[in-house]
This record gives sequence, structure tokens and C-alpha cells, in this order.
Amino acid sequence: MSELSGAGIGAMIDPEIFKQVQDEIDEDVKVREEIRGLLKSLDKQERSIQSVLSRVHAVPTAAVTALLAGAMPFFDQQREVLTELDRVASKYPYYKYNGIWTREIQTASYGIVLAGWLGAFASEGEEHKEGRLMTISEVGEKLGVRVNVKELDVFHLTLEEYLHSLITMIEELTRLAVNSVTLGDYQRPMLISRFVKDLHAGFQLLNLKNDSLRRRSDSIKYNVKKIEDVVYDLALRKLVNSNDSTVSEVPNA
Repeated sequence: MSELSGAGIGAMIDPEIFKQVQDEIDEDVKVREEIRGLLKSLDKQERSIQSVLSRVHAVPTAAVTALLAGAMPFFDQQREVLTELDRVASKYPYYKYNGIWTREIQTASYGIVLAGWLGAFASEGEEHKEGRLMTISEVGEKLGVRVNVKELDVFHLTLEEYLHSLITMIEELTRLAVNSVTLGDYQRPMLISRFVKDLHAGFQLLNLKNDSLRRRSDSIKYNVKKIEDVVYDLALRKLVNSNDSTVSEVPNA
């Protein structure tokens, strides 16, 4: 009786169903491996970019232009990898695989916004100037990817990823404010203070639905406070004029 029941159940299920499922699983694994291979190359370029940009903490402002020039080849290589990632990822539904690359695309965006703040990507003949905020459209253009796409199910830079990169930049600028004082640059902390306060005010206008992004944006106020402490100390020592950010004469010891 049990043998007949087992045979009956087996006959009710078409083995092709599971073969098709396995084919889809194999295809999914293949796609993920291809994407991860590209992300490995992207991570290499991003680490090279961060290695160059991190030296801004140890060089005078006058050397920043040359420092940024050293990062440009890596930005070009990063763009090439992202172009290939776009080609591969856009063949499939965006939300099926976007969790694989979101960290890397945030990091890539962060590299662009930080370099842009430091004065990179200036137009021809334009003077190197720190303190500029790159828009999401400008970031997308430098990365070679679409931004905030709603109509098409394709690879792109999202608003959330862009905002995450801005928060990471704020954290880095907070470090830079402190290290600039060590290098004897007393104006840069004033510039950073105004910039970060403006960004903080901008974030406060947003009604953020993303939990991770909302938690990180709440931390901006702590960075604002750290930078204010640096500026306050400079003003207390009369190294800067807190009203107009001009550098004062360093008092005699």
C-alpha cells in the first residue's frame, strides 16, 4: 500500500519544475558572481582614491591641487568599472541585486563629493576653491551613472546613497577641521563650520523614511558641535576673527 502511495505522489510532480528552478538558481548565482567581480574592481579603485584623498589631512592647502591631480586617473578607472556594472546590472530588475552594490556606490559618491569640496572638477580656467557642494546630478555625471531613476528599472545612484555620502563627507570634514589647525591653517575650520552648518540645516528640512539614513543624519549635530569647539578654541586664542573668518596675527607666547 505504501509503495503504491509513494508512486502515486511521485507521478503527480513534474521533475521539469525543479530543473527549471535549478536553472534559475544557477543563473542567479552567475549574475551575482559577475556583479561581485566588478565590485571587487570598483573597490580597488575606491581604495586608491581614498588613499590619495586621505593625505589632505597632512598637506598644506597649497598642495591640495597637486594632490587632487594624483587622484584623477583613479576616478577615470572607477568610471570605467561603473559603466560596465551599469551594463550588467541594468539587464535585471534593480531591486533584485541593488543590495549587493549599495555600499560601493555610496563610497564612490563620497569620493566625488569630497574631491569636489576640496576643489576638484573645476571648470577650465576656474580657480581652485574649497567649499563647493556637488549636486547628485553632478556626482552622477562624474561617476557615469544615472541618478534617481523612477521610470526605468535600471542601475542608478539613489537619493539615499547620495545623502549617505554627504554624511560621510561631513565626518571627514570634521577630522579635517582639527588637522588643519595642526597644519597652521586657521581659515579652513571656519569654512568647514559654515559649510557643515548649512548642510545640517538642509538635512533638517528632510522627512527621511530610511531608518539607517535617519539615524546617521541625527549624528550630524555631534559633528557640528565638534567643529564649533575647534572654532571656539581658535577664536579664544585670537587666531581668527569669528565674525568674518579672517586670520589674525598669532599672539606672542
